[in-house]
Amino acid sequence: MKRFENSTAWLKSKQLSILIYQTFGSSKDFGFRDQIQRAAVSVMNNIAEGFERNSDKELRQFLFIAKGSAGEVRSMLILAMELGYIPEEKFQKLYNSSEEIAKILAGFIKKL
Repeated sequence: MKRFENSTAWLKSKQLSILIYQTFGSSKDFGFRDQIQRAAVSVMNNIAEGFERNSDKELRQFLFIAKGSAGEVRSMLILAMELGYIPEEKFQKLYNSSEEIAKILAGFIKKL
């Protein structure tokens, strides 16, 4: 695979970013909103940056960073649910998406 735009992990992380923006875009907790949005975008951007480095070693490094950001999203989603910012159904959808992305990244890292 030569283009990050064709990567399943990138496509799914882009969709997750959109959902995170839609879900928290009107939140008045600006610090929380900004942090979860940055974490979600970090997943897709680190995948993209790793691909553009044209080195398996650097791609692997950026995939690890993206995987860490996916964990940050999940952590923040737990907090969002416990603070009552989102209902459990929304939490489950977003959490599962982030977990799926992390698993895809882990598999990709192993292949490298």
